[in-house]
Parts: sequence; C-alpha cells; structure tokens
Amino acid sequence: MEKELEEKKIEEVHLPLLGDQAPDFEADTTFAKLRLKDFRGKWLVLFSHPADFTPVCTTEFIAFAKIHDELKKRNTELMGLSIDSVSSHITWIRNIEEKVGVRIPFPIIADLSKEIAMKYGMIHPGQSSTATVRCVFVIDPEGILRAMLYYPLTNGRNMDEILRIIDAFQTTDKHGVATPANWRPGDEVVVPPPKTQEMAEKRMTEGYECIDWYLCKKKL
Repeated sequence: MEKELEEKKIEEVHLPLLGDQAPDFEADTTFAKLRLKDFRGKWLVLFSHPADFTPVCTTEFIAFAKIHDELKKRNTELMGLSIDSVSSHITWIRNIEEKVGVRIPFPIIADLSKEIAMKYGMIHPGQSSTATVRCVFVIDPEGILRAMLYYPLTNGRNMDEILRIIDAFQTTDKHGVATPANWRPGDEVVVPPPKTQEMAEKRMTEGYECIDWYLCKKKL
C-alpha cells in the first residue's frame, strides 16, 4: 500500500518544461548548504545519478570531473544529486579518488527526502521508484531551463554532448542565431527564417549560403 501511494505521488508531479524558471531549492551538499539562486549569473548543469557506489555512476562521475575545467571556461557550474546522504557521497568520492586517482571537484546534493528529485521529475517509476534516473538539466544565468536530457539506469551519458549543447546555447544567445544538426563551434550557423514574403525575397540576395529562402547559413 505504501509503495502504491508513493508511485501515485510521483505520477502526480508535473515535470518542469523548457523555458520555465527552474524549480528553486535549498539543499545539503558535499560543499555545505547551497541554493539554486547561488548560481545566478552562471550556467548550471544539474544532474542526477541513481546511487553512490554503483558502477555506471562511478564512470560518469569520473567523466564529469574530467570536463569540469572545460565547463568553468564556459562560465558553467556542475552539481550532482542522488537520494543518498552527505556521508555516503563523501565516502564514495573519497573512494573514487583513492582507487582511480580522480578528485570530484563539484558539489553533490543529498536529497534523502526526494524533495528536489520530485520537483525536477527525476524519479521515473518505470525505471525505479526509489532512485533517480540519469537526468541532466541545463539552467541558464537567469535561472531558465534550457535543456533536459534523460537516460535510463543502464546507460551512461555523453560528456561531449553536454559541452556541445552549452556551446550552442551560448552562441545562440550571443549572436541571435540557431544551430543546425551536429553543429560544433566554428561551423556555420542558421540565420533566423524571414517572417514576411518581402523578407523571404530579400533573403536570397543577402549573401548567405541558402538552400532556399527558409534555410540559410552563415559563418560567424
């Protein structure tokens, strides 16, 4: 009965949507108490993992640690979360450093109450009702949710894609453009489509590389 009530409670939680203000929180972490608003003015990658001392999660934490400096170059902070205690987190990251020689340089939230996990829709009963799935939330400097990625318990994430998507967002914000499939820094970007017939006719004479009036690219 208790399990059924827990699953019903999870089902009633509304997932945050792209463009929403990221749900606020205050949490105990391995870096002491932190709040979402502590990260205002910076990008934040908030990610969840199913549990400490598990094999796929350990490989991911090593991988996240290796892109930490690259994220810093992009004015981006990193923060993990699972439904484990601070003591468990500390013991695990010390074990990773001892066994693998990799220091974990970012805070990890201890969400024993599942409060933050519920706010962000990190618990998917089809995977587990007691552990978070592998979520990634990219939150911009204004606290807006810009991307949400979900992975099952069995498969680790691709760090290169996390860096790529942040590069894409920052390019979009700075230059007012879009980015095409598989875009990388230095590639051509997509010019916003024209909004009127007159603009569409003019577009073909503006010197862009165009497939047609609705799809034109340029170098930055």
